[in-house]
Amino acid sequence: MPIVARKCLSRLALALALTLPLGACGGETPTSEAPLAGAQLGGDFTLVDQAGKTVRAADFAGKYTVFYFGYTYCPDVCPLDTANLMQGYHAFAKAHPDQGARLVPVFVSIDPARDTPQVLAQFTGNFGKELVGLTGTPEQIAAVAKEFAVYYEKRAAPKGSPPQAYLMDHSRAAYLMGPDGKPIALLPVEQNGAAVAAELARWVH
Repeated sequence: MPIVARKCLSRLALALALTLPLGACGGETPTSEAPLAGAQLGGDFTLVDQAGKTVRAADFAGKYTVFYFGYTYCPDVCPLDTANLMQGYHAFAKAHPDQGARLVPVFVSIDPARDTPQVLAQFTGNFGKELVGLTGTPEQIAAVAKEFAVYYEKRAAPKGSPPQAYLMDHSRAAYLMGPDGKPIALLPVEQNGAAVAAELARWVH
């Protein structure tokens, strides 16, 4: 795993640990309870989708959602994770069409300076019409990232490259959220589409 990804995962693990209630540390045997049950993740937001339409958290009420935070200029991790997410989504929706109709995959950009709605439309179009791309002002992105305990940070462009060729460090996670907007589980987008589909089948009813 790349060094950046390892660092992001460790930061994400710390963030999630801080959001979980103290009762989760009792060492109980695993149950069928959702892995992220009780975590303080998610909340209200106002962003813009790839069509330029304002999107709010309330627009997803009654549906399962998957939120992945990344950016379209990402050279490797984001395209791979998004491909695995959408492969898993399509496999799950084909096998369970009723449940699939209640599931919305969402890609939230942590690079609003470059990820305009038009750029997001090109990116999401590579993975399927069902994928919703969201961007916004830097302040709006910072707010929604805080709601999901997402870490991100701009890195300087490599020496000799133009300033706009910068990269972004960020958390690597796909959050499955319930129809009530509460967190359920992290999807294994770092593995493959089959693993994602299996996890969706476990929790989306």
